[in-house]
Amino acid sequence: MTLLCDRHLVEVDLRAIPAYRFDVVIVGGGVAGDAAALSAVSEGKSVAIVTKSDLNNSNTNWAQGGMAAVMTEGDSFASHIRDTIEVGVGLCDEELVRKVIEGGPDAVNRLMYLGAEFDTTDSGILDCSREGGHKHARVVHAHGDATGREIQRVLTNAVTGHDLVTTFPNTFALDIVTADGVAYGVVARDASGKLVLFSSNQIILATGGGGQLYRETTNPTIATADGVAMAFRAGAVIRDPEFFQFHPTCLYIAGAARVLISEIVRGHGGVLRNKMGDRFMDESHPDAELAPRDVVSRAVFRQMIETNDTNVYLDLSCVDGDPHRLFPGISKMCGFFGIDIAKDPVPVRPGAHYMIGGVQVDHDGRTSIPGVWAVGECASSGLHGANRMGSNSLLEGMVLGETAGRNAALLSKSTKRPRPSRILRRELDDAPHGIELGISDLIYSMKSLMWRQVGLERNEEQLSEAHGHLSFWFDAVRKLAPAEPRAWELVNMLTVANLAALGARDRKESRGVHYRTDFVHEGTPQHTIITPIETEHHCIESEIRHIGIGERLTYS
Repeated sequence: MTLLCDRHLVEVDLRAIPAYRFDVVIVGGGVAGDAAALSAVSEGKSVAIVTKSDLNNSNTNWAQGGMAAVMTEGDSFASHIRDTIEVGVGLCDEELVRKVIEGGPDAVNRLMYLGAEFDTTDSGILDCSREGGHKHARVVHAHGDATGREIQRVLTNAVTGHDLVTTFPNTFALDIVTADGVAYGVVARDASGKLVLFSSNQIILATGGGGQLYRETTNPTIATADGVAMAFRAGAVIRDPEFFQFHPTCLYIAGAARVLISEIVRGHGGVLRNKMGDRFMDESHPDAELAPRDVVSRAVFRQMIETNDTNVYLDLSCVDGDPHRLFPGISKMCGFFGIDIAKDPVPVRPGAHYMIGGVQVDHDGRTSIPGVWAVGECASSGLHGANRMGSNSLLEGMVLGETAGRNAALLSKSTKRPRPSRILRRELDDAPHGIELGISDLIYSMKSLMWRQVGLERNEEQLSEAHGHLSFWFDAVRKLAPAEPRAWELVNMLTVANLAALGARDRKESRGVHYRTDFVHEGTPQHTIITPIETEHHCIESEIRHIGIGERLTYS
């Protein structure tokens, strides 16, 4: 067992702060959270959507490639299911995979009903593309490379226009409150800086991922793994936190933030070359640039090492069409740095992209805490296994968000529930004179350490060392961190980074996105299960175990 964290981020008397009562409280406003909200209000329930930033600032909004769904002639559910399971390398839940994929066409149609404008061919049918791992062109996209932005636009318009939805932007959700072992509400810091309680016995976490754990990432700055850390502190079971997907092609300009170069580019014929101009993916995998993302990312990483270069290059000169027209967003972004994507090689390198592991949920989105649900990237649903197939995540958010929202609404109770009379505790130490916590320095150190030692390639020595540093830093933050958002984010990131390092150290095999240089072969398919245990000192210890692929954790 390893000591990880206090039970709460803040100390507060719940009787002394404002309380807002809703049937369902949703933390997060991306595709999964908004889909859940629309589903819940269709049952006549009142919904609060609490977002850390503005309503449009989400991982969904940054998604370029598209949403995978069986929408074209010649494709089939069976093919999409088979591709997903193959990419997931033995850890997908086949029943859940089937549920999500068979819900794809309805999800696309719901978005179009809300006003989504997806790209079509000259004949008026959906213009679907192919991405890595897919055997068919089944990726629905909008405006070439702005699918997430289009989906976010129509969903935000839908939730803000509904009488039963109240949105709370720029509100930092801090902790889940439980009473008698079940959900009671969420403590948050509102836009004015005051602590409030969102009271409900049905809470849906849809907080997105944690790319900001890593120095190199495609994720926005809000992606600090808040939902997983909140759930863990509240007592929820965490599954497979070691599985973190790296996208192989982030625009690499020294000193500039990393920006995703969508897989859709390689789907149209873009190829990867090293600094000598040699193509290398055709020797790394039969599907070359359209191999699963973990394969392409590691191949790029190895090329960087072998050629002693900071990046490789994406060549768009042979794509099937005008790249400026096909990828207007990427064209504009690269053009800002003087790169003409039609003729200039685009410098790219891998970056942390998607958190596959997360809060363990059943097929309906229930966590191990009664009344708490999780959907989207913060959840471990069983769809992605050990490696997410491109463009399945927006699909997951739509299908499972709708499921969780409906079920949470049906279980929402209007009867009076026990109100916790206790004060939420957090113990702080008085630092010696002259000792201050450097939040920015710690964040940079953590991100760099995760990139070096819990990144694309891992081994026992590095993982053990990473765990030691992360635990030491966490203890310092726990004792000294001020009550402010950046410090809370650091606590959340260190919590989930530690879980990832522990899970990676205990998984003594290579599988999907988890690659061990000291255990290069696959072992028996199994899940990493981390169960939090609260101590009498209001801290959390973790118990790690492994369960077989056929074993399920069921919640009521």
